[in-house]
Amino acid sequence: MKARGTGTGWVLERMIIPALDAGGYGYSVRVNVGSRLGQGIHFVDVVATKEERRLLISLKWQQVSGTAEQKIPYEVICLAATLEEKRHDKAYLVLGGEGWKLRSFYVSGALSKYVRGIENVEIVTLENFVAKANRGLL
Repeated sequence: MKARGTGTGWVLERMIIPALDAGGYGYSVRVNVGSRLGQGIHFVDVVATKEERRLLISLKWQQVSGTAEQKIPYEVICLAATLEEKRHDKAYLVLGGEGWKLRSFYVSGALSKYVRGIENVEIVTLENFVAKANRGLL
């Protein structure tokens, strides 16, 4: 796999994929999973499979403070909408990098207080995701 020339692509290639390999997951990268709430194509970084489970994985990298943080609720809503189609079992939104002001809020599950129907979308840190994937526990 070749990185897309972004921080996200590098992290995906160097950390996510080896962790999925170690955990026994098959995967496809940059997968079109349908429309984004009727507003165009929605790509996720990875669709991972193991046994009968199909997992959506979206990676957001925030090296310095910026607008990626504001896009998290919208991405969560899009992932939840994709899960409603019943072709995937769960979604992970992985937050990497050091530039997040709201990372603790997002990974704590507090967003579910404001957005309904997102119980099968788990927001995790990059470190937590890699640890789970390595052990085959996604």
